[in-house]
This record gives sequence, structure tokens and C-alpha cells, in this order.
Amino acid sequence: MTFSPISALSPLDGRYASKLDALRPLMSEQGYMHRRVQVEVAWFTALSDAGFAEFKPLSPGARRYLTGLVKNFAEADAVAIKDIEKTTNHDVKAVEYWIKSKFKDRPEIEAASEFVHFACTSEDINNTSHALQLKGARTHVILPAIDSLIHKLRDMAHAFAEVPMLSRTHGQTASPTTVGKELANVVMRLRGCREKIASVKLMGKMNGAVGNFNAHLSAWPDFDWEAFAQRVIETPEFGEVDSATTWGLGLTFQPYSIQIEPHDYMAELFDALARTNTILIDLSRDIWGYVSLGYFKQRLKAGEIGSSTMPHKVNPIDFENAEGNLGLANAVLKHLSEKLPISRWQRDLTDSTVLRNMGVGLGYSALAYASLMTGLNKLELNEEALAADLDAAWEVLAEPIQTVMRRFGVQGAYEKLKEVTRGKTVTAADLHGLIAELEIPQADKDRLLAMTPGSYVGKAAELARRV
Repeated sequence: MTFSPISALSPLDGRYASKLDALRPLMSEQGYMHRRVQVEVAWFTALSDAGFAEFKPLSPGARRYLTGLVKNFAEADAVAIKDIEKTTNHDVKAVEYWIKSKFKDRPEIEAASEFVHFACTSEDINNTSHALQLKGARTHVILPAIDSLIHKLRDMAHAFAEVPMLSRTHGQTASPTTVGKELANVVMRLRGCREKIASVKLMGKMNGAVGNFNAHLSAWPDFDWEAFAQRVIETPEFGEVDSATTWGLGLTFQPYSIQIEPHDYMAELFDALARTNTILIDLSRDIWGYVSLGYFKQRLKAGEIGSSTMPHKVNPIDFENAEGNLGLANAVLKHLSEKLPISRWQRDLTDSTVLRNMGVGLGYSALAYASLMTGLNKLELNEEALAADLDAAWEVLAEPIQTVMRRFGVQGAYEKLKEVTRGKTVTAADLHGLIAELEIPQADKDRLLAMTPGSYVGKAAELARRV
């Protein structure tokens, strides 16, 4: 069978492939190889600047050529590395051999070819590559998508700040709110999670086979390898800031590790993403419910079918797709965060195959964010349905009436309202009759008599506008 999107095992590379074009270059096998080449080139170039007599600083031309290997890395290069791997049966060694093959007919760097992957264990390359993959995905895909959702929900919160809506707690009618305020709640939750995702420090280690610089010190015992590794890892990437260096990775140095970087930062990042996704599952279900109640209508594009047999239906499929994909994302992300910080003794290989699925967790997240945005952009508020629900729920005014009664010391306020409202269809006339008999100041009676379910929203509009 010839591979194509329709024969893909995963829907991320099949049905939904076109929706994940931005993530694929970052989190795919090709993206992983690309970052490995970047790390190997950075380490090699930095070694030339370390002051060793055996490896003089590279010329500007050599640096440009090496930087070009990273900048111009393409699918054909990834395929070439995979071909080498068929012989080596070792992916990092294949990258090393591919880089060395690019040194042919370039005497300056060919003479220094043994400094490619010098004193490194595979994990020195892999852990920093994973961090660079996550850095790119976070910067260019995940945070922009979350920001777009936050901005959309904020705009909706402002637009619908004063539109009253009947609340439901435990599925029962409850004190009214506004549509905008309910969306503002989500905005504030997402902002908090967004800050946590953005603030996670992406760690990298370059300290050898078991984290002690053993091999490094065997070659140059008096050199400060730890400080050197920290400079390579923490110096900003080429082009990230104005800098003459061509070998920084722009990560945070991890000074203590076994053979692998401990992956605690990954767990922190994936947990923060999972919490974000959980909030968005909550939103998806709520919007689904509001569509079901008729509070929102959905626009269809010309030619779209809402239901294959029922022409009147416009199903809330975007929110259903989002909910399903967010669940899949969290299943992967939570396994990653639980498994990755655990490694037997100084290294086992269980993290390697698991780490290759980071893109799956991020992919389902990104897919869900896109579905949510599509769904939100289709929504149209149905103020008539909102008003009708409120007008049929005068019982919600039992709360303000009994609260005012309590203010003025009317005994048994709660019990009196319970007798009038619980399990009954309550009308405005029922409540007005009760209010008229209360022994409270006339001004407060007038205020209660003027109140409607639609006006009893507290500070909801103010809170919505303030978000």
C-alpha cells in the first residue's frame, strides 16, 4: 500500500493532516532529526571556540556553511539520515555520519571531523533536541492557538456582557448571570494556565554518559566543562537575539542528571497543557449545552449538511470534536508526565519510544483548539431564547427576597420563600403578593417589585467587561 493521508494509521496524519501543517515540521521524525543536526553543529562550533590547540576557531565561511546545514535542512536530508540508520541501527550515530559526510571536500572542517559528537552520549543530543522541539511547538503553535481562543472568548465576553442568562446549578434553575460573565470565567482560567505553560523552563544537559563529564575530563582534565556546557545550552539561538555566536541553543542548563535529563520540566509542561485542555473540555460541554437549550444558533457555510437525515438540524460537531480530541490529548500528555520522570538506575530506554509521541499529545491539542475556534466563530446568540427562559423562572427571585427579609430581621425568611417556591410554578404575581405583605421599608419593597429575573444579575456585566 502506498502511503497517503487516506492510508495513515493516525488521523493526525490522515483525516486531519492539513490542519496540523504548522506542527508537523516541529514534532515529526524529520523535525527531531533537524534539531539533532542543530545540536551537533552547535556543539561542534562551540568546541572550536573553546580555546583548544587541537581545534582552532572556525572561519566565518565554515560557520556559514555549518549554519546552512541547519537552516536548509530538508526532507531529502532526513531521508538520507534514515538510509544511514539502516546500516548503523542507531539514529544518533546516523546523524553524526551524515554531518561528517557533509564535510567532504572542505578541508578546514574535514580535518576536525572527530570533534563532531565529541565526548557526547546520545542523550546529550536527544534531550536538547526534544527541548528545542518543544520550544518551537510552544512558541509557534500551542501558545498562539491558546491566545487566539483567549482573545475570541474575551471579545465575546465583552459583546455579551449585559445579556442576561438563566444559570443552572445541579441542572436546576439558579440565580441569573450574563452570557459574557460566563465566558469571562473561562478567559481568566485560561490566562492562568497560559502563563504556566509559557513560564516552564525548557531544560538541557550536555554532561556525558552518566552526568559527570567523565569522557570530557579524560581529554582535557583542566578545562571547565560544566561552564562550557552551560554556555552552549543557555546562549540564545542564532538569530534569536543580536549576537555574533552561531552555537547557542537558548535553553536552561540542567546541572544534575543521570544519562538522561530528568524530564521534570516536561512533566510540568504537559501537566499545564492538560489542565488547559481540561478547562476547554468544560467549555466545550457548556457551549454544547447552551446550543441544545437554544441559547446559541450556529451558522452553516453554503453547501454544508447539518444532519444526513434531519434537514432541520445543525449539530454542534466542532465542540464535540474538540471534546473528543482534548480527551485523547490528555490521555497522552498525562502518561508522558507520569512516565518520563522515571528511569531505572542511570538509564533505561522506556523514555525514548514514549518521547516520540510528544507530537501526538500536542497534535490532538492543536486539533482541538482549531475545532473550538471554528465552533466559536459559528455561534450566534439567540437573545429571544435566553429571555424566554428567564421569564419562565421567576422562582430565582426567591433568593433576593429572602435575603432582604433577613436584612430586616423578618423571622423564617428562608422557610417562607421555600413554602412559596419549591416544586411549584412561580409567577410574578405570586412573588409580588408576598412582597406586598412584608414588613420592610417601602423603598426596599419597591426595589424588589421592580426586579425581574433578567435584571437580577449582580455584578455580572461589570465583571465581564473588566476581563
